[in-house]
Amino acid sequence: MTTDTATEVFEEHRPLLLGVAYRMLGRVADAEDVVQDAWLRWSAAGRADVSRPRAYLVRIVTRLALDRLTRVKSRDEAYIGPWLPEPYLTDFGDTVPDTAERAVLADSVSLAVLVVLESLSPLERAVFVLREAFGYPYAEIAAVLDRSEPAVRQLAGRARRHVEERRPRFTVDPAQRRELTERFLAAATEGDLEGLMALLAPDARLVGDGGGKVQASLRVLRSADHVARFIVGVARRGLPDASFRFLEVNGGPAVLTLSGGEPDTVLQLDVADGRVRVVYVIRNPDKLHALRS
Repeated sequence: MTTDTATEVFEEHRPLLLGVAYRMLGRVADAEDVVQDAWLRWSAAGRADVSRPRAYLVRIVTRLALDRLTRVKSRDEAYIGPWLPEPYLTDFGDTVPDTAERAVLADSVSLAVLVVLESLSPLERAVFVLREAFGYPYAEIAAVLDRSEPAVRQLAGRARRHVEERRPRFTVDPAQRRELTERFLAAATEGDLEGLMALLAPDARLVGDGGGKVQASLRVLRSADHVARFIVGVARRGLPDASFRFLEVNGGPAVLTLSGGEPDTVLQLDVADGRVRVVYVIRNPDKLHALRS
């Protein structure tokens, strides 16, 4: 395999590798580092005997992500306030033409699912990502992880039960979710308490992630009243030279708030039965670097 061909093969698989690494780690920068490390190993190694580059590269990325995930988990024990994944721009474009497959990929990268995945062991998370998000056979996952197939099946079952028990079931038409997001943004920027209350489910929650570096709620807010009053209070303080941009992140519509042209906040809503059930607010500046235009 020539150097040019090796580069082409790696670039062909880069979106898949980044997708695996991000779902494993919940951090864009860490996922990109893992993929770069995989490239260095791929480019330095002899590849004449690699008959299945996809399997070979996924194995490298998964193992690198497992190593990094173990280190990250110990680092996050000191995290200040609620933790949310780093926003991940998701525009599958023409690479995922099948609507059902697109829905599976979008769900597997949603904020709600990634938050639940944080509570899995690194091995359970690897098995869940490869099996549920990318449909890998158990035998291939066993080869990637150097585990027996029965052990992988056991890990998969445990991880699946854990996720199913804990992840919320929010199924909504993307157009409706976008429309509710637009109405929510309008009510929030106008400080319209009654308008927000009309959009929020009675048991709505707000999860804010400032990482201890910027102002954000240090606990999960519960009930429509608490969430609406918090948002109105934030709106009244305002931001200098604020502007807004709609993006698709983690498989759904989101609002990026900029202050002076720099990313300040990502807001995303989980919606069910025409009401907002969860408000995600990501403000940790370390998690917004990838959104700089």
